[in-house]
Amino acid sequence: MSPALRRWLPFLAWPRPTRATLAADLRAGLAVGLVLIPQALAYATLAGMPAQTGLYAALLPAVVGCLWGSSPLLAAGPVALTSLLSFGALQPFAAPGSSGWVAAAVWLALYAGLMQCALGALRLGVIANLVSGPTLAGFIHAAALIIIATQLPALLGLPPWGASLSGWPAQVAARLQQAPGAVAVSAAFGLGALLLLLWLRRHRPHWPGVLLVCGLGIVLSHFSAYAGHGGAVIGSVPEALPQLSLPPALDFGTHRALLAPALVVALVSFTEAMSSARTLARRRGERWNENQELIGQGLAKIASAASGAFPVSGSFSRSALNEYAGARTAWSTLFAAACVFAFLLAGTAVLAPLPQAVLAAVVIVPVTGLLNVAGLRRIGRLARDDGLVALITFAATLFAVPQLHWGVLAGLIAGLAASMLRRSQPRIVELGVLPDGRLRARERYGLPRPAPDLIVLRPDTALVYASAAAVERAVLDHVDAGVQRVLLVGTAINDLDVTGLDTLRELRRTLAARGTTLYLCRMKLPVWRLLERAGVPAEFGESRCFRTERQAIAALTGENPAPAAADRPHP
Repeated sequence: MSPALRRWLPFLAWPRPTRATLAADLRAGLAVGLVLIPQALAYATLAGMPAQTGLYAALLPAVVGCLWGSSPLLAAGPVALTSLLSFGALQPFAAPGSSGWVAAAVWLALYAGLMQCALGALRLGVIANLVSGPTLAGFIHAAALIIIATQLPALLGLPPWGASLSGWPAQVAARLQQAPGAVAVSAAFGLGALLLLLWLRRHRPHWPGVLLVCGLGIVLSHFSAYAGHGGAVIGSVPEALPQLSLPPALDFGTHRALLAPALVVALVSFTEAMSSARTLARRRGERWNENQELIGQGLAKIASAASGAFPVSGSFSRSALNEYAGARTAWSTLFAAACVFAFLLAGTAVLAPLPQAVLAAVVIVPVTGLLNVAGLRRIGRLARDDGLVALITFAATLFAVPQLHWGVLAGLIAGLAASMLRRSQPRIVELGVLPDGRLRARERYGLPRPAPDLIVLRPDTALVYASAAAVERAVLDHVDAGVQRVLLVGTAINDLDVTGLDTLRELRRTLAARGTTLYLCRMKLPVWRLLERAGVPAEFGESRCFRTERQAIAALTGENPAPAAADRPHP
């Protein structure tokens, strides 16, 4: 098969299934599908969407993501973080659950999917690394708290949070006065489901806890007439497959306003999916392609938009369940989708008595696993600037509620600023010569200068726009009155751009004006090629550019260099 065909139709390269692998994938697919159904309903409510759209987002997007992705066991579909991001992004446009809300959600999924496909097609998967670990950690912790807070009213049978928190206590008081029995029975179902899920996660982690709790909730709700006592239930869910269609029309202002949150959804959701794919690949000893996965996840979002649903992503919990249940190949995802397909055709009536309080517990319990205060403290303890980035992202996300994408953007800016700050404070090491001829840090090893008028410096950084000025300043600071020659060792300069190149030239001129000569040695091959293209060796003088440290020290001190294996061209 040609590489081009494999790139555009990667599922054609799947290994031929056997009876044993199909049996294992069928068992795993059914396990994931049965858990996916109640989770899809729960995440649809979290996104402010009609319940059936959660099932739509779990059907075609899962199949498309599986066929065009690169990680065979990565389960695409509704997830908590992406659903919460979608809810926050759609707040300015319509009321949750309304036709305008659904239309905006469809376009949000489409835009995020197109962005991911474009990044994957251009082989720019590395751009997902813009969302740094501290940024993601800060956002995840803030999002987890927000998710728990948004689900608490449904868990306890209380009115949802309003636009103004000051009026919510009065609404709660009125609800307690008008229907105390409904609040009590809702809280009993919600808290009971919460405690049971927590117990199952702790003591029976390999049981399908979500399925068991939802099944028990449906049975108890039906026989106790839960809805008749005022409890909120899922209600009627249409028994029909999604109708594929073009997105509904929106005005230009709405389209423009959706672009920024769509970019954040694309980056955060792919970062989440990338983490899951990387973990699965490590466990199974497989390789995966981040650019192909970007295309798969992007097409899954586009398929969700065509189904009238909301943005989807790769689910770590369902992917882990898929692996634990014994899945061998991507066929397990197709079997899980077939389970959702059958349920949409003939099983949605079973869901009608399912209490909303139980669904709130289904959302809350997995999210509590995202809270890791010790992990946040560890980030701050190991690197103060990374801890500050996580804190800024956390605070900005909470402050930006409900438009959470601004919190992510604040974290992105803080992370890039921290990276620029680190680059702008490079480490410049002065070197001395050991008895065996090797160069090492003078201060650490207590070494003298190779010659009284010679100073040897090694910048431990790339010579690019972010660090070039700092490197020039640091070199000039090291040059005192007695120094007539400076040897710049390039073993740690792994990158050079035009700004760095111009800075190197200006540094030579500045030192020459002081009566000091600049020499270069041991430049890495890509850096040296750029220097050659720019004519720097001729400008400096061929006698001032050395291939090895030994040659440079020997020439500058008048000693005969000892032969060594390290004396080879620029590495």
